[in-house]
Amino acid sequence: MKILIVNGPNLNLLGEREPNVYGGQTFEDYFTSLQFKLREVELSHYQSNHEGEIIDKLHEARLHFDGVVLNAAAYTHTSVAIADAVKAINIPVVEVHISNTAARESFRHQSYIAANAKGVITGFGLKSYELAILSFIDLKDE
Repeated sequence: MKILIVNGPNLNLLGEREPNVYGGQTFEDYFTSLQFKLREVELSHYQSNHEGEIIDKLHEARLHFDGVVLNAAAYTHTSVAIADAVKAINIPVVEVHISNTAARESFRHQSYIAANAKGVITGFGLKSYELAILSFIDLKDE
């Protein structure tokens, strides 16, 4: 099974950006531990601060991956274009968020992506990514 993790804007700053919200670990360090823990899954990741690049990566993913774990970050609440890309590709996408977006500012309560995603996982810190990947493993076994 091949899973792509796509991270949106500002997630390249994990480990230094608002550690009280996002924790103190970099995504690179977390990703290395995730690869070690979930050796049965071929994991790749991509991060961009640019909406169009995220859309291009989602389009490309449909040709090479069994699923996508998507943390579109702030684009979750603003991007109809990313939501349309999720809807357009023929592989499942699980939306994730490190923080509990429902417990934050009201503008973060709306997700344009959720209606087109297989599921949504929020609020478990970086563990949200692992939970999303485990959902793909569970779905494969059904």
